[in-house]
Amino acid sequence: MKKLYFLLFFCSVLLHSQERYFLNSDTRLYTSPNLSADFLGYFKYGAEVRVLSESQNGWQKVQSDNFNEGFVQEKYIAKRLNAKDVKIKDKENPILEGGDAYYGGNHLFVLAAGLKARALPDKNAKIREILFTGDPVPVNYLPVNSDEWVNINGNFNEEYAKYTLRKFLGARPNFDSLLKDFDKLDINAIGERKTLSERIVELAWNTDYSSLIPAYKRYTEVVKQINDPKLIAETELNMDLAKALANHKLPEQIIAFTQKAHYSLKGFKTKSVYISQTDLVKTFGIPPKKNKIGDECGIYLSDLFYYYPDLEVSVNEKENKAEIIKVFINENNKFIINPNAILDHTLSEKAFIEKYGTYIEASLKWPHHYSIIMEDSQFRLEFKDGKLFSVEIFYYC
Repeated sequence: MKKLYFLLFFCSVLLHSQERYFLNSDTRLYTSPNLSADFLGYFKYGAEVRVLSESQNGWQKVQSDNFNEGFVQEKYIAKRLNAKDVKIKDKENPILEGGDAYYGGNHLFVLAAGLKARALPDKNAKIREILFTGDPVPVNYLPVNSDEWVNINGNFNEEYAKYTLRKFLGARPNFDSLLKDFDKLDINAIGERKTLSERIVELAWNTDYSSLIPAYKRYTEVVKQINDPKLIAETELNMDLAKALANHKLPEQIIAFTQKAHYSLKGFKTKSVYISQTDLVKTFGIPPKKNKIGDECGIYLSDLFYYYPDLEVSVNEKENKAEIIKVFINENNKFIINPNAILDHTLSEKAFIEKYGTYIEASLKWPHHYSIIMEDSQFRLEFKDGKLFSVEIFYYC
């Protein structure tokens, strides 16, 4: 009989834990069912929890999204959130609410440079993402212990879960304060200067283009001290990029710049990104590969794609139309933005930045990739080994 009771209890708890429960107020995760007990961490309104036990005098044992277990008052646990929820705010809760200029939900910011987000709360687990100083990340539960892990996906979905250590998250760093901290360091403290200058560069990319020059100025000082030729060359390129982005053109100027963009493909000049299917096959022959793609947004001419070694094209065979999606730049293919901006396979990344850097968008997360905006789309340019490799058109859904 005892075995039967245990089995029924176990099944009840298991069923309970599989249902989704949310907290309808700020609260804390207590070590025991008592408000005067120690607590393990802070919950923010909307946090998901797993319920591990039945109600005990108004309390329930729960598991947080980083697998901490403790107790929460039952009145704060709900199967769904409601616009009429009366949210009790915890003034000591460090988690930031949505509504600032950086993130719409509960969040904190990354404090370290090149922070690894892992698939499990384990330093040896698979790396899911590299995060940069100043990146906002969703946080619904924050442990008190700085050496514990935080789930920065915000729920229990194992497929997308990402974890990092509590000590690397906090309020958004102040760019000017970091500059002052760097300038106070002893010039011979190369390790500290390198660490801090990397944070400054990453935060600059997460601030605005005008912050890049002072950031790279300090990083360049450190790189020259280290005297790594490859790192010096890369930093010089990024400084050129910083100077160009600081003088960024207005959107209307950029759109005018790209308005007549087209290609030269094996000597055949397109009028835009469009070409007839007849001319496509005449120039490149029968495609080695055809495939249909999922196009839920309806952004392409057709869901039928032709794949050539030189390019990828969306083709409407019935209407004899083709839309050039991606071109690999080589001795046969050129990207002509306008008569004064012809980009071919000899174009170096440095020359591209010097000539056209004021027209582009760039990101530290995608080095050697640049975009030029249009009204409903953008051209994305990729450089490999210092030369222009490909041009792709990307439409907004």
